[in-house]
Amino acid sequence: MNRPGLAAVLAATLACPLGCSGEGSSPAPDGLDFSALMAPNDTAGALPPRQAYRARDGARLHYRHYEADSPVRLILIHGSATDSVYLQRFANAVAGADAAQVVTPDLRGHGPSPGRRGDIAYIDQLEDDLADLVGHLRSQGAGRVIVGGHSSGGGLALRFAAGAHGDLASGCLLLAPYLGHDAPTARPSGNGWARPNLWRIVPIAMANAIGIRWFNGADVLHFDLPARYRTGRETLAYSYRLMTGFGPADYRSAFAALDAPALLLAGAADEAFRPERYAPAITPHNAAVDIKLLDGVSHLGLVMRDATAKRAVRWLDTLRQRVE
Repeated sequence: MNRPGLAAVLAATLACPLGCSGEGSSPAPDGLDFSALMAPNDTAGALPPRQAYRARDGARLHYRHYEADSPVRLILIHGSATDSVYLQRFANAVAGADAAQVVTPDLRGHGPSPGRRGDIAYIDQLEDDLADLVGHLRSQGAGRVIVGGHSSGGGLALRFAAGAHGDLASGCLLLAPYLGHDAPTARPSGNGWARPNLWRIVPIAMANAIGIRWFNGADVLHFDLPARYRTGRETLAYSYRLMTGFGPADYRSAFAALDAPALLLAGAADEAFRPERYAPAITPHNAAVDIKLLDGVSHLGLVMRDATAKRAVRWLDTLRQRVE
């Protein structure tokens, strides 16, 4: 890369570590409401046992399968620092309506069997792992596969559906998705939840721009999860390659390349992102994306509310009717 190109990388990274603010932006709330994660499990339905599949590198990766009377599979990807357990309530609601069988993977580098916690072997490995999961599900008789996710998991779902494996996705369900540090929806510094190490990110990004990958395993992003919400399954630091691979490289080109039907749901009271900016950020690049905001719903509360699952079920039913 030439010097102007390097300067652009440096300027963009320093200006927007995890979010950019501008005139007229909505004020940031005091922080993420993690109490939504502590909702009583007795109302969330059963938590299925973890099952395993083999990735292309031979790794044994895990997922939970919420069964339903439907040939459709919804792969629902968890957000940063956590694993699939907190998606239990939403997954049971969708599967209970027979809208789809829901599959919630524990991504490589996460959960109780992470391999190298907080790290992957190369930037695109999570996409390859999801493609291998789709292959595994189809070997078990799966029909159409919808790829979705919450928060950073929504960003990864977009990356997958608009990327090299996009032909494997028949639809895309985005729940308050992370669109990137430079997206209009981002809040400065992740609203205190995520702490990027710019002293590492900037030089590693510049090294990658000229083909040097030696430092991609260095930890560059840390998460401040309060101790009372920790379970031992959390992942509180990400390597450069995991941070980079866990979301779209550029949300504009990703939405422009997205051919599958897509529904985006977000809470109007989201503390992590600026929900009112989803529509103006996305519509110029893909006007077909259906975007809905739910009044009074927070970032983590989105996957705990029955209203969210009901919206998703209606959309999944509509997709089924189109095919039939």
